[in-house]
Formats: sequence, C-alpha cells, structure tokens
Amino acid sequence: MTDPSRDPVRVLLADDQALLRGSLRVLFETSPGFAVAGEAGDGAEAVELAARTAPDVILMDVRMPEMDGIEATRRVCAADPGVRVLILTTFDLDAYVYAALRAGASGFLLKDTVPADLLAAVRVVAAGEALLAPTVTRRLIAEFAGRPETAHSPSRGLDGVTGREREVLALVARGLSNTELAEHLHLSVATVKTHIGSLLAKLHARDRAQLVMVAYETGLVRPRTPGP
Repeated sequence: MTDPSRDPVRVLLADDQALLRGSLRVLFETSPGFAVAGEAGDGAEAVELAARTAPDVILMDVRMPEMDGIEATRRVCAADPGVRVLILTTFDLDAYVYAALRAGASGFLLKDTVPADLLAAVRVVAAGEALLAPTVTRRLIAEFAGRPETAHSPSRGLDGVTGREREVLALVARGLSNTELAEHLHLSVATVKTHIGSLLAKLHARDRAQLVMVAYETGLVRPRTPGP
C-alpha cells in the first residue's frame, strides 16, 4: 500500500477497449499524484502485468477476452494482497458487485463516473479503504437476501470478536461511515478506527468491503426483507 500524499499512486489500466485505456492514461498522466504502471487488454495480461509492475491500484474491467475481470481480480489479490482492485464497468448488475467483492476487489464504479470522482476513488482504495457507496451496499444486501445459505449462526467465524466489535461490524455492513458509526455508538472516530483495525486483523479481511462480506456470510447481519 502506498501513501498517496507522498508517492504517486501507480495505476494499472485493464480494459479491452484501447480507446478507453488511452483516455484513462491521459487522465492519470495529467493528474498530480498519479502514474500509469501499464495497460492490459485482457484479464490474463492484467494478472501478468500486475505481477511484473506491482501497481498500487488496478482499474479492472469486468468483461474482457481470455480471462474476465472477476477471475483476474481473484488471481491478482491471491498473489499480492497489497494490490487494490477497483472494478470499472458499464454493467450495473448485482452479480458483478457480489462476485467482484468476493474475489477481493476494494471498490466498484461505473464507467460513466466523472473524472474527478474516479481520481478520488483511486486515492481512496490506494489508501487501503474500501469504496462502497450506499447503492453498492444495497445491491450486496439484495444479493445475500436471495441466498438461502446466508442463514448461518452469528457466532460462526466470529470467534474472538468482542461484543463491541460485533456492533461495529454490523453497522459497517449497513453502510455507515466512520463518522456515522461514531455518532451512533457515542464513540470518537479514532476509537471506531481502532475497532475496525482490530476487526480487519481478527477476521483476516483486506478492507472494509470484506468486512461487509463477513458480516453477511456469518449471519451476524441478515438482509432486511423489503416492505410491501
């Protein structure tokens, strides 16, 4: 993980559209604090380039030839836990959200995101945070709502997690920010960050995105059934 306030964030661009890759290259090369580590036209090339160039963040398309972005994300994250993957796609579909986060992605953005928001998103994931907008969290919840296997015991996989940490984890899964968590639990933001850091370590989670996954997969949080 790099400190984006000191070093340029090195970004690998993985998309099968050469025109889009070129546009993204121009955007990052002309924006202070960024550098382009390379370009990949398919998932297999992205995996190979990630191993060779060790970027901080990979902008990963979902639908690519040879190997799709989900499988490429899975391989990249397994090989180097320090690399962050930000999924960038035109397809706003539940299945992609779930699969991407399950594979280890730290965020999910649509290709119609404005440049300033894209740059901000890359900085967020480069700093080790997860990019989970409320709409993405809702899609993730909806995905779990349709899966009967989510009905697990809340204690499953949460051994060693304290009661307060479970409270924090449940609220993270509901999409609350650190500031909102602090207000809800009457804690300082620094204390909330300490709890989240402890959860990441105890649950062997890469980032906030995976904490959301753990909360639902263990049954600590159950999807709310939409009202009539």
